[in-house]
Amino acid sequence: MKKFLISLGLLLVVVAVLAAWIAMPPLGALVLVVVLLAWLLLTRSGKRAAQILCMGLQSLPQRWGESLVIVIGIAGVVGVLVAMLSMGEGLKKTLTGSGDERTVILLRAGSQAETNSVITRDQVPRIGNLPGFAKGKDGRPLISAERSQVVNLQSRKDGTDTNVQFRGVGPAAFDVNPHVKLVEGRRFTPGLRELIAGRGASTQFRNLQVGKQLKLGNQIWTVVGIFASGDSHESELWTDADSLAAAYNRSDFQSVIGTLESDAAIKSLQTAIAADPTLKFDVATTKSYFAKQSEGLTKTLGFLGKIVAAIMAIGAIFGALNSMYAAVAGRAREIGTLRALGFNGAPVVAAIMLETMLLAVVGGALGAGLAWLLFSGSEVSTMGSNFSQVVFKFHVTPDLLWNGLKWALAIGFVGGFYPALRAARMRITDALRAL
Repeated sequence: MKKFLISLGLLLVVVAVLAAWIAMPPLGALVLVVVLLAWLLLTRSGKRAAQILCMGLQSLPQRWGESLVIVIGIAGVVGVLVAMLSMGEGLKKTLTGSGDERTVILLRAGSQAETNSVITRDQVPRIGNLPGFAKGKDGRPLISAERSQVVNLQSRKDGTDTNVQFRGVGPAAFDVNPHVKLVEGRRFTPGLRELIAGRGASTQFRNLQVGKQLKLGNQIWTVVGIFASGDSHESELWTDADSLAAAYNRSDFQSVIGTLESDAAIKSLQTAIAADPTLKFDVATTKSYFAKQSEGLTKTLGFLGKIVAAIMAIGAIFGALNSMYAAVAGRAREIGTLRALGFNGAPVVAAIMLETMLLAVVGGALGAGLAWLLFSGSEVSTMGSNFSQVVFKFHVTPDLLWNGLKWALAIGFVGGFYPALRAARMRITDALRAL
């Protein structure tokens, strides 16, 4: 019973240390490293631990196989974790970078996305007459009534059918979205079967180069331009709203995008809509709307990344445990000699754990570096909130690299803790008799 309680207490200590470490900010970790170095350099037990650590590191070439098990296992965990989280970070950056505080989107009340919204043709002029919208050069409100249609295109990578957003925009669309710039070709001509493709869509899907033709809605459309916007619009195709309506036999709109005359104008717009019971619309800035669209998928990717990494981490921990138990057994006579010379258990425990954690740092750095080299900036697409693909890039941030390193050190801590305890509790006579 006593041994069980001791083991349980040690397990709780390990869990508490790991929880504190995972939550620790970089500054806290730096302070911890400084304290550790001070202990190694300035105290008697610390200096002894440093001596044992140096001997252990010098023997690494003789057991490089066991060391590689730790390094490669931890590198795999960190690489997968950073890659998965960088996918969520890239999607979040793309969607939160869409829109701004001076542009609003109106959807039917209760709609979570454009595909669920309906705005009738007769409501559009009434929306334009509401207070708060900026005016264009022609004196008309800067609003774009837009239609949204999901179409199938073939992926460039493997030819599979993929959902893509086909957006019909109003005449003021390019004034409402001044960040949308043509990088090749020209704008579509209203009334004709012409479209322009986002730069991201053109790289991910087939037949979206200038001059190419494709069949959408039983009509032949010509790609006349490629545009860049730096946000989620780059995943879309744009055409004239009336041309889209004619091709798909649509009369209603899905959203109205408008430019505000000031940052505070959204309040007067919301007040006017609330005062008219016939106008049942939700109003939000495009920045907040697109940021909300990213929340669910970003959390899902983060959760999946941590689950996969946790499963791999368990394997890496067992690999580290086996390797370090073998290392302790192989160094039994050395440890017994040190104990006989007066080295107590604390320096032995610290040295073996530090050795494991140094190997973990190497593995963590290797995994994080590979994730950065292989994935950072790579362009992919995934299903967005409108049941269409959103093209984005993996975004490996310093925070993700730091989180990966913390995971590596946590694995090293667990993998070295119990072998270190075994080494410290080894009887001197038994150790000296070891072969």
